[in-house]
Amino acid sequence: MSDIPVLELPESLTGSPADRALAAGMIDAWRTHGIFYLATGPAEQEIVRAAMSESRRFFALPFAEKARYVNDTTYSGYIASGEEVTAGEADHSEIFTVCKDIAGDDERSLSAWPAHGPVPWPGQAYERAMKAFMTQLGSMGERLLALAALGLGLDDPSALNALTADGWHHMRVLRFPAASDAGERGIGAHTDYGLLVIAAQDSAGGLWIRPPVSGEHRNRNWLGHESTAGMFENDEPWTYVPPVPGTLTVFPGDILQLLTGGHLLSTPHKVRLAADRERYSMAYFHEPAFQSWVEPLRHAFPDGGGAGADPENRLHYGTHFTRMFLRCYPDRMTTLRLLATGGLERLARLRESALPVERMAGRR
Repeated sequence: MSDIPVLELPESLTGSPADRALAAGMIDAWRTHGIFYLATGPAEQEIVRAAMSESRRFFALPFAEKARYVNDTTYSGYIASGEEVTAGEADHSEIFTVCKDIAGDDERSLSAWPAHGPVPWPGQAYERAMKAFMTQLGSMGERLLALAALGLGLDDPSALNALTADGWHHMRVLRFPAASDAGERGIGAHTDYGLLVIAAQDSAGGLWIRPPVSGEHRNRNWLGHESTAGMFENDEPWTYVPPVPGTLTVFPGDILQLLTGGHLLSTPHKVRLAADRERYSMAYFHEPAFQSWVEPLRHAFPDGGGAGADPENRLHYGTHFTRMFLRCYPDRMTTLRLLATGGLERLARLRESALPVERMAGRR
């Protein structure tokens, strides 16, 4: 039986002693285990069930049908097995990515902002189910960030939520084949590039995470000269995260590591395929706004992990997101169009015009 804790998220937060105890437990779970389970109620579980059902229905379609759902203005849409590479090796997952759904007549689309465009939805039922799931997890994400601010001892309880106003929230809907079809490797070891990851997995299992290890160096995936891909792939300790009915899993991404100077570490994870059984999961990324500047929190953490001494780590989120997807999908039509039409130059202008967010946290 896993010793990963199961936490319950209240519908609203008041800063009460109960909220503070929950916040402290959440931070402790991340610093000890790298992850925790989040309990859900019957209504939330029905939303998860409906989204999983639509995922299974879509991935059961013939390849030629699935491959139609792509768009050269956005990274939303279908990704075939083997198209994504981690640590130099093709992953076996097929994916439907759901980025922010930007209408074609939106000014950002008309101005050809990188990665901005409509989601190529494979039908109304799929769209409704995924939007309902993302709306639910978006609400959870905001409350989790408020708890994180409380648990980190930040003076401003809205410090982290300010970063995610109009956030570039997105999701990866995944199917993994059975191990007998493609070996054991589903996705290689890596950390996720974003802020906060909330995920649902079916009963097949296969998720493994690496908890924080005292004294262990962790690369900073947001920097161009460092990567977490493949780190510690075959080194212990790795922890199996068994499916627990009625729960989601929650872990920090690279941006929480950046913000806290390593007080919270981005959680390395990988997927091992189950024997003779497909695996379905949905990973939701609760993110800063595309035009946000992200920089270390001005805060003295208890372990001296404050990030203020590392100012070069400041990043423009839209640039960070775009570069990650360019790296993951160098041959995708979205990448080819972006490079051919001056998308990187346009991104540079957006970065220069973005107003840096107010320095967060620790304001006395």
